[in-house]
Amino acid sequence: MKSATAPARVRGRGRARRPVWGEGMKPRVVVTGLGAVTPVGVGKDAFFEGLRTSRNGIGRVTRFDPSSFRTQMAGEVRDFVATDFMTEREAHRLARFAQFAVAAARMALGDAGLTVDRANRDRVGVVMGCGIGGLETLEEQVGVLHSEGPRRVSPFFIPMMIPNMASGQVAILTGARGPNLTVTTACAAATHAIGEAFRTIQRGDADVMLAGGAEASITPAGFAGFCSLRAMSRRNDEPEKACRPFDRGRDGFVMGEGSVVLVLESLEHARRRGALPCAEVAGYGASDDAYHIVEPDPGGEGALLAMQRALLDAGLSPADVDYINAHGTSTPLNDRCETVAIKNLFGPGATKVAVSSTKSMTGHLLGAAGGVGAAACVFAITTGIVPATINYEEPDPDCDLDYVPNVARRAQVDVAMSNSFGFGGHNGVVVLKRYER
Repeated sequence: MKSATAPARVRGRGRARRPVWGEGMKPRVVVTGLGAVTPVGVGKDAFFEGLRTSRNGIGRVTRFDPSSFRTQMAGEVRDFVATDFMTEREAHRLARFAQFAVAAARMALGDAGLTVDRANRDRVGVVMGCGIGGLETLEEQVGVLHSEGPRRVSPFFIPMMIPNMASGQVAILTGARGPNLTVTTACAAATHAIGEAFRTIQRGDADVMLAGGAEASITPAGFAGFCSLRAMSRRNDEPEKACRPFDRGRDGFVMGEGSVVLVLESLEHARRRGALPCAEVAGYGASDDAYHIVEPDPGGEGALLAMQRALLDAGLSPADVDYINAHGTSTPLNDRCETVAIKNLFGPGATKVAVSSTKSMTGHLLGAAGGVGAAACVFAITTGIVPATINYEEPDPDCDLDYVPNVARRAQVDVAMSNSFGFGGHNGVVVLKRYER
């Protein structure tokens, strides 16, 4: 099906081209490195292996006693050692979410074979998405305030807590002096961060951008807030089966934590240094539902608009898309509304597109979720494996697409789309494609 807003097909290959007026005006942007700190693995190789084997990273909470909470499970990062990636002094001054971000950024730079030095540091920037920031630090220091008084509150309290310290500390500890931003658009934050980094390179403000998201909100206050919203799953007797996107028995999301950072470069810069791109960022779209503070638009109109804009920006049509990493939170409303949006975009072809939610394995990383989704798209493009939606046991009549149930699937993926939708109605979509010379 051809979208009403998609450019016409040309040259007989079934692919749509960018409008002639745009050719030569915007530099191509490629992905040359990836770093990951996730519940299914720390490091690119471990994360990819987790996706390949459909590893479940969700279990009963260990970071605090969850017994008194309605929800008692999460996707925790249990094999992360901060001092593997930074000094003890540095780790002591960073909140957990910022530790994740710095670790992922340093791994991404290593994967890209890129060193930030005096020669290039002014042209290397950072954009990170973060929904909440140092919530654990906030809770600890408020406790100190009430129990010991204001003079005992740490001087590092504010610098550790504020959400912009993921991007700030990545710059400080890597030396990147280019454009530096933090995007705080709830669960769409990391996707918006990747999209804005893409735009930063396109307009010539940087040659390289570190982009992604970081979050660490598995805390008593975080859980209490989401439990009060009744947004999280209560399947406490089977925590490993609690996150079940698109399944009829889904009853809420499962919180996750971690960080994923991509190294984006202009193709010209990557070529000059002999880097081999693993994918290309083709398009970016954003919108808002303008509907409700926490509920998605039932007709999926905002999500549809973001997907249309991303494809138009990429010069592609819906028929070109091989895989969608869905937002797929395992909440009754979100999964149904996203399905509606995909069906409205793809029409009769919707059932032919592989759609999966890797949140079924990692949990929902909130402001970092879009980084995981983009990385899963890179995984699918580079390995020829589409990650699964695990815990899919009973089809929902309202969710009737190909959700790649339970087992990863071999398939050629040339174009992949990553969807992210957040509280406040924020929608973000990035399109990645196979790199071709």
